[in-house]
Amino acid sequence: MTTKLDNSLRRELTVLGKPYTLVITPNGLALTPKGKRKGYELAWPDLVSGDAALAVALNASLARGPKPERAATKSPGAASPKPNKAKPRGAKRARAKAS
Repeated sequence: MTTKLDNSLRRELTVLGKPYTLVITPNGLALTPKGKRKGYELAWPDLVSGDAALAVALNASLARGPKPERAATKSPGAASPKPNKAKPRGAKRARAKAS
């Protein structure tokens, strides 16, 4: 036998190494980064009604939610070292002697 969901249920979980708070209510669910106010919300009717409505609701939730954090990977341009623009050794001395 299952228990009826009358009140909100809060649980902490870790996603990709970061803490989040999951709140399940009779109206839907919300996933919020711990310590923040804005998060991702999804109503039960949107979840049950089908793929198209779910995609619309999820995109709307993402637009309202916190800005996504950048991944910790390097960009392709950052991997190559910068060319060495230093003058060859002795160039300063050679100019001084030529003057």
